[in-house]
Amino acid sequence: MNTAASQATLERMLTAAAPILEAAVRGGGVPGAALGVVSANGDRAALHLGWARLEPEPLPLEAETRFDLASLTKALFTLPEVIRLVEEGLLDLDDSLKKHLPEAGWLQEDPALARVSVRQLLAHQAGLPAWVPLYTWGCDAATLKARLLQEAWKLDEPVYSDVGFMLLGILLERLRGRELKTFELPAGLTFQPDPKRSAATERCPWRGRVLAGEVHDENAFALGGAAGHAGLFGTLDGVLDRAHAWLTENELSPAAHATVVEPQSEERLLGWVRRHPGWSGGELASPAAYGHTGFTGTGLWIDPERGYAWALLTNRVHPSRHRENPLPQLRRAVADALATAWRTA
Repeated sequence: MNTAASQATLERMLTAAAPILEAAVRGGGVPGAALGVVSANGDRAALHLGWARLEPEPLPLEAETRFDLASLTKALFTLPEVIRLVEEGLLDLDDSLKKHLPEAGWLQEDPALARVSVRQLLAHQAGLPAWVPLYTWGCDAATLKARLLQEAWKLDEPVYSDVGFMLLGILLERLRGRELKTFELPAGLTFQPDPKRSAATERCPWRGRVLAGEVHDENAFALGGAAGHAGLFGTLDGVLDRAHAWLTENELSPAAHATVVEPQSEERLLGWVRRHPGWSGGELASPAAYGHTGFTGTGLWIDPERGYAWALLTNRVHPSRHRENPLPQLRRAVADALATAWRTA
């Protein structure tokens, strides 16, 4: 079925999922949660539960609360910005990194990074490490970016890689001639949110404060607050707007959209995670479904065959990441509740 879910169906879907989230908030698994569903025709339904922050003082979660979207930055910002460069003829997906960043691997005996393609970076197929403690390298943002390009990276089996998207962020800055935090963003998304209207994340030992309105990811903070892998903030409506654009294939041109959703591996599209066994979008999603999650407790899933998309935004790392993480099970439970309600509507 390739039709848009009706408003009544969306409401039933939300009603079916609400008890799962209420239990998670009541049990302390997440301080707060915002769940929204949007259909291809633009109808939407949403609920907001719990707290935007518990400390230093409690603050209820509201519709206008900005969440640290963490790795949703990859899919909602970096991916479309890179693809637009391709559409403008400034870049090709199969270009090597060195073509546009000639200092990549400069003077190394075997500069593996120089040969990595833009496509490989977008699809997490370059073999770069998943993560490095960049923020402990003790450099200013500009020097860190230079070092990322000079590091003698050893390429291994492909893994999901923050490092790859950091490099894509540097590529965007180079080709656009400005910092990521100055890029124009759609309504509801920002790199510089009002702390007073932002959900808190962690009581950060490194920075010595509860974080609200500044990026939780230490590496993104060290890179200046906005990076290719993290740094974007958004309201639930802002995320649902982008979900609707992807659902209706209006985020990019038709040809570009078709390129993005072409499978790159068993689990990956360009920028997005495709449906596969055990993924975060539930077992009842259609084969064409895709999505992405963020470390802070965020996630977005698109199901073009069903005609709806949904987002679950939480601040599960508040006040600390060092506790049990309920999100893997919670996301799948919510996904299957939504899909079941859709199927029985």
